[in-house]
Amino acid sequence: MKYAEILHRCFRCGYCKFTLDYENFNCPPYRKYRFDTFAPGGRMWLIRAWLDGEIENSERFQEILYSCATCGNCVEHCAFTFRENLVDIFIAAREEMVNGGRIPPPVRDYFKAISIHGNPYNLPAAQRSSWAADLPVQPYDGQEYLFYVGCVGSYDERGRKIAQAVSRNLIRAGVSFGILGEREPCDGNEVRVLGESGLFEYLAETNIALFRQLGVRKIITLDPHAFNAFRKEYPAFGGDFEVLHYSQVFSRLIESGNLKPGNFAARVTFHDACYLGRHGGEYEAPRNILRAIPGVELVEMRQNRANTLCCGGGGGNFFTDILGGEGDSPSRIRVRQALETGAEILVVSCPQCAKMLEDAIKAEGLDGRLTVADAGELLDASLRAH
Repeated sequence: MKYAEILHRCFRCGYCKFTLDYENFNCPPYRKYRFDTFAPGGRMWLIRAWLDGEIENSERFQEILYSCATCGNCVEHCAFTFRENLVDIFIAAREEMVNGGRIPPPVRDYFKAISIHGNPYNLPAAQRSSWAADLPVQPYDGQEYLFYVGCVGSYDERGRKIAQAVSRNLIRAGVSFGILGEREPCDGNEVRVLGESGLFEYLAETNIALFRQLGVRKIITLDPHAFNAFRKEYPAFGGDFEVLHYSQVFSRLIESGNLKPGNFAARVTFHDACYLGRHGGEYEAPRNILRAIPGVELVEMRQNRANTLCCGGGGGNFFTDILGGEGDSPSRIRVRQALETGAEILVVSCPQCAKMLEDAIKAEGLDGRLTVADAGELLDASLRAH
């Protein structure tokens, strides 16, 4: 297994599972289960024991390994030089498990759906652009930007609304962009983090070949997960593109005066998406959008930016639900934290976060007290008012 030589270096000091101020736990599965086996340090020891033949692959071990949301909190807090490899170690262990042929059924079903249908929803590619049916969005044909929507934005009801709002904003600003529609393959980020490296390589090479064939040089992503894959993983396969998350584009357009938000009175708080923030290093672009909307009052949750609590959807959990959604799940804790700020709107910058947190609001019985809006949607609403 890759990184096997690093496993023994962890002696479970425990810093990896805390918040920056050490006042609470910030590792999503540990915060839920409170067993050290679910913390990064405990997981490291279990992986080592598994590789050494001291424990066997079991349903329990699979649950522990796949409950990791790959949020990167452990990377922020680990005191050792191998800290940057922590998430990759857990992904490598999943690869080893996949290669061994024994994985959780939801993970198996996810891979099967991607392999057969090209998306985790088991829906035909012909439906991939139906979200844009009522919008003047053109197929990509040499425009300046490819707007890569992704599986969640194409098929999930919540994601489709965000894709529509982002597109309307791009059109208003006069941005030259097109979409791939039914030709758009899955970006593969969750395939990779769930451990199917062979399938990810195939998806990456397929996407890169298509992008090159079409002459794509600049990409705007809806989903931070695609943003991560294109920026960090595709270059290893020869895919060098200029990749921007939509929030970065809108932040620049507002600064240049090409987008002028109208008044929208609301008290809001912002949830940092792990794959835009910790993995992507972008914390300010979504906040720049919110600060630019007259009438919006931004109040931060105590845990924000690199100290944020993951919604629990990362690491493939959005699709497999191995981490679950009970009362101590990270998404439900997060909406309670948002409610404490007095905000009426919890703003996100990721369609997966939007779905996770909306479901948590319903589970917490907070309908009518707190709503979820994507930053692109809030900007769209302000521009309509203007």
